Amino acid sequence: MESGRKSPAHHALGSVIFLIWMLIYLVTFVAGLYALVEAVRTPASAFELMDKQTKKLWVILTGVATGLSGIAVFTGRGVLIVMCLVVILIYLLDVRPAVKGAGNGSNDGPYGPW
Repeated sequence: MESGRKSPAHHALGSVIFLIWMLIYLVTFVAGLYALVEAVRTPASAFELMDKQTKKLWVILTGVATGLSGIAVFTGRGVLIVMCLVVILIYLLDVRPAVKGAGNGSNDGPYGPW
């Protein structure tokens, strides 16, 4: 085999890796859209009550992360995708559960009333 040519197995592996990254970009984009919608729907007072920064900050952060991950989906290049994923995961796993029921005056826990 010539030194400059790549084997078909190398091309197949490259295609699989590309598809895995595209899937990561797409999942990050969808999760970002969900986080953005939840941030917009949550009352600003809930963020302050639970000491989770401000609603404006979280809407901006999730919006930028969603936009950058959307660009990654459509271009196939996700330079900042790890940063986007970190912001989205912090919101979904830490901030959203804390502010979800804050300030609504009910005794509902995460699994219903108590």
